[in-house]
Amino acid sequence: MKVIILAAGRGSRLGNYTKELPKALVDINGKSLIERQISSLRKHGVNEIFVVTGYKKNKHVLKDVEYFFNPKYSKTEQLGSLMVARKKIFGDVLIIFGDIIFDSDILQQVLTSNDDISIAIDLDWEKSYEEEPNKPVDKVLINQKKIVQISAKEISLEPKNKIGEFLGIVKLSRDGSKILIKKYEELEKSHIGKFHDADSLEKAKLVDILQELIGSKIEISPIVIDGKWCEIDTPNDLERARKIFQGNDAE
Repeated sequence: MKVIILAAGRGSRLGNYTKELPKALVDINGKSLIERQISSLRKHGVNEIFVVTGYKKNKHVLKDVEYFFNPKYSKTEQLGSLMVARKKIFGDVLIIFGDIIFDSDILQQVLTSNDDISIAIDLDWEKSYEEEPNKPVDKVLINQKKIVQISAKEISLEPKNKIGEFLGIVKLSRDGSKILIKKYEELEKSHIGKFHDADSLEKAKLVDILQELIGSKIEISPIVIDGKWCEIDTPNDLERARKIFQGNDAE
C-alpha cells in the first residue's frame, strides 16, 4: 500500500495562515496537517508516502517522504496534481487531500475496503456547515449503497437516496489504479472543453474524474465513515479543527 498526498495548493481562503506556508503545513495544536496524516498512516503500516507539492514547495522538508512538484499548481487543480505522480499509481493506492485532518478510526475503516475504487463518505455532514452554509461541499448521491453522482454543485435528492460529503480520501486496488490511469490517459488524448464541474480537464478536481468513471459505468463504492474529521479551508475550519483535535487525537 502506498499513499499520494495532494498538497500543492496555497489555501488562499486561510489568509495570513498561508502567506508563507502551503495549506498542508498549517499548524493544528503543535503539528502540521500533513505531519498528522503521515503519523497516522505509518501507525497503520502505510510507509510508502508520496507528496505532490506546488505553492512554497521548499517549505516541505519531511524525511522519508518522496516529493513530486507540480510546476503548474496555480493553473491546475487536484487531478492535475495527482497526475504529476501518475507513475506511482499502480497496485494498492490511497489518495488523500493534504488539507484534511481525520482520526485513526476513519483511516482504519478506509483501509478495510476491498473494492476496486472506493471513497470515504460522511453522511452526517450538514452540522459541520451551520456557520458557513454556503461553503462549497463535494456532495455524493448514494442509492442503495451505490454512488450515482458526485459533484460540488447541487445534487437533486430523490426518495430512497442519501447525500453524503466526500472527505477527500480515495482507495484504489490494483485494478482500480489501472482503471483510473486508463480513463485519464484516454481523456488526455481526446477531451476538449468543459469537463463535468470544471471548465476543462486541466482545471478538473478529483470529483470530476470520479463522476466520469461513474458515467462510464464503473462502480465506485462508498465507505461510510464514523469518526472525527475536518477539511481546513477557512479560518473557521482551522479554529474548529483545533478544538476537535486536541493533542494526539488526530492520530
